[in-house]
Amino acid sequence: MTTRPGRSRSGTGTHVALLRAINVGGRNRLPMARLVGMFDEVGCQRVRTYIQSGNVVFDASPALASRVPSLVSSLIASQMALQVPVVTRTAAEFERIVSANPFVDAGADTAIVYIGFLADAPTPTQIATLDPERSPPDECVVHHRELYLRCPNGAARTKFTSAYLDRTFGTTTTVRNWRTTLALLDLIRS
Repeated sequence: MTTRPGRSRSGTGTHVALLRAINVGGRNRLPMARLVGMFDEVGCQRVRTYIQSGNVVFDASPALASRVPSLVSSLIASQMALQVPVVTRTAAEFERIVSANPFVDAGADTAIVYIGFLADAPTPTQIATLDPERSPPDECVVHHRELYLRCPNGAARTKFTSAYLDRTFGTTTTVRNWRTTLALLDLIRS
C-alpha cells in the first residue's frame, strides 16, 4: 500500500506549525528540544524542527491538528511564561501556498520574498483596508490565509509588520522568508 505525501497509513496527516517571535534577538527563548517535547506531550508524532525560530513539522489526526495552536500555546505559557501564537497549515495547504507565490512566478529575486501566514482568512472588507502604498517599494498580495510580500529593502525595513497586519486583518500573522518556506516544504516531503 502506498501513501500520499502528507498522509500516513494511520490516518494522521503532516502539518506545519509556525510560532511567532521566538528566539528572535535574544527574546522569547525557547529551546527546540523543549518545543519538540511539548508537541509530543499533546500527542503529535514525528515532530521535527527547522532552525531555532519556531518552525515545526509534525504528524497528527485532523482533530488533534486543529487544536495544536491552542494546546501548544497554552503549554508554552504555563511552562515558559511566554505568550506565543501558533499558526498551522496542512501539508497540502503548504504545497499550494508555495506553488501560488505570485512574486516567484513573476521571476522575483527570492532573497526578498516573504510569506505572512495568517491564523484566519481576512474578510473582503479587511483586505480592502490594507494600504498597498504603506511601504514603497514593497509589494503585497493577499491570497486566502497568506500575504505574499516582496520587500526589496528587506523585511526589517518594511512597514508591513506583523503588528500592522494583525490590526488590519484582525488575526495573528507570522512571517517566513522564502528560503525557510522551501526548507519546510522539503521537511514535509521527507
